[in-house]
Amino acid sequence: MNEIPSKQTPGAPEVSFDDLSALRVGRFRGFMRRHPRLVDTLVVLLYCILSVPSILDSAFSAHWLTVGLLVLTGVMLYFRRRWPMPVLVLVVLADNGATLLDSSYLGSSVGLWIALYTASTRYSARRMFILAVLVSALQGLIFIVFGLPGLFTSSPEDQAALAELGGKVLLISIGLASMLGSNIAAVGIGAAVRNHRLHDAELNNWAVRVQTLAQVRERNRIAREMHDVVAHSLSVMIALSDGAAVVLKRDPVRAGEVLNELSGTGRRALGDMRRVIGVLRTGDNGAPLEPQPGGSLQEMLAGFTVAGLPLRYTTTGPALPEDATFLLTIHRIIQESLTNVLRYGRNVSTVEVSVCRSGEDVTVRIHDDGVHQGARREMIGSAQGIRGMKERAALFDGTLAAGPDPRGGWTVLATLKLPCPAPCPEKKPAQHTQEPATDPAPDPAVTPAPTTQNQGS
Repeated sequence: MNEIPSKQTPGAPEVSFDDLSALRVGRFRGFMRRHPRLVDTLVVLLYCILSVPSILDSAFSAHWLTVGLLVLTGVMLYFRRRWPMPVLVLVVLADNGATLLDSSYLGSSVGLWIALYTASTRYSARRMFILAVLVSALQGLIFIVFGLPGLFTSSPEDQAALAELGGKVLLISIGLASMLGSNIAAVGIGAAVRNHRLHDAELNNWAVRVQTLAQVRERNRIAREMHDVVAHSLSVMIALSDGAAVVLKRDPVRAGEVLNELSGTGRRALGDMRRVIGVLRTGDNGAPLEPQPGGSLQEMLAGFTVAGLPLRYTTTGPALPEDATFLLTIHRIIQESLTNVLRYGRNVSTVEVSVCRSGEDVTVRIHDDGVHQGARREMIGSAQGIRGMKERAALFDGTLAAGPDPRGGWTVLATLKLPCPAPCPEKKPAQHTQEPATDPAPDPAVTPAPTTQNQGS
């Protein structure tokens, strides 16, 4: 579950999905996307080149209205991107109007294909396929009623030529099939382009959502880490400074030890804060990206003992897996719970900390025997610490409960799932009880000033 260090060079800008998409489509298509007006001009030019035979034939036959409709179609195609459906309707009317005005004009339908393609990139495929069939039916009707009689009159020569081509039925069938097939092909290409664009847009939106979610999660992670570091360290430092002030005149040696611990706590807190926010510095590749517990659990418990908490630490079951995030979660839950005891505990004589592993479950329990003050205890603090502990437990499909214990005092109980799907190699279960490696009994003068019972900071 450790994060993978980034391979980006220092100071390198972030690459967006649009940049990656531009690299994927290539230079030519990227150039076309960046210059839509130039593409529209080239499309009109291509239409004019392919329509030159029809324009010249109509001009030589003195059908100037047909020539005007063909030229008007080219002008309308320039605005196909802005108004795809109106341009398609006008092109259909112009193409079929040219056939009605000049019975010898069959048309190349290039303008119609371009208009159908453009509209298909903007509207649903179902609608466009239906529209293509209707346009083909209109073309076929005009071809049968006006086009074919104009090409083959009732003269014996024309009828003989029609017979050589396979007859009227075969010619009509071929004409209808070519019209319908070409129109369906234009719509199919446009629908494929539309689906590709929608896919790219969806991927882009997905990338933006993932980036936003990652930023929110990172902010929450930093907020939790900063809260744990500041709340724990300041609470311990305040308790140590108060104890040092009391014991200074009576036992200068003991006061010096307390002041040394105070200094060490401050330095550890500063190191933890640098680790948490170091990754945010631009171009700082030296900051580790994996979770940082900020010291061993034994060292943390020893610091709380020096600050005046009568701790009793117990572990049960096999060793915990060497997963940095999992160990950090347990570390922070214990740290936050003991910080709350130190800040809000009153008349605390025993604090029990136990970590028990049973199969795939790990249970962390922190209990103190402080004076119970009823529901008012839940109103102390902002509850940000408990909320943060619940979020950490949820990372491993766990739960956390904190509240008054029926037997007295306050209990925090967290149940976590092991991070690996298969059980780690287990050792023979053994239970042992150990005290933090510090003074056997803390000086009463170092015990923090009485406050209310422990609840989320």
